[in-house]
Amino acid sequence: MNGKTLVMGVIGADVHAVGIKILSHAFEKAGFKVVNLGVMVSQEEYIEAAIETAADAIVVSSLYGHGELDCRGLREKCDEAGLVGIPLYVGGNLVVGKRNFEEVEKIFLDMGFTRAYPPGTTPERGIEDISKDLGIA
Repeated sequence: MNGKTLVMGVIGADVHAVGIKILSHAFEKAGFKVVNLGVMVSQEEYIEAAIETAADAIVVSSLYGHGELDCRGLREKCDEAGLVGIPLYVGGNLVVGKRNFEEVEKIFLDMGFTRAYPPGTTPERGIEDISKDLGIA
């Protein structure tokens, strides 16, 4: 156990459950305490869980293509709730249609996310990045 808590789930009206279960298991195996909120998670639910558990980061998954809409304003709501600067991670099929991922990544970084990941990113990459960002050796 590395002492770091992650709140994760699938945002919005998305019901894709398999990926978040895989991520949750991989992060737990890597030593994180994981609070998996499951599917159809609202921004407010992420924030409430992060406050309740004193989470070190929030991990958002979206596979149905509406992540761009569902994630808009999350950074501001986190800041308003006292979670100023909490790292925010997002991954999956984040936008509708085919777009260059560099463009998609810029959209999410501009929204205040720490990192954004394209479809097919391995859990190991996320674990490595989050570990580095949270100062885990």
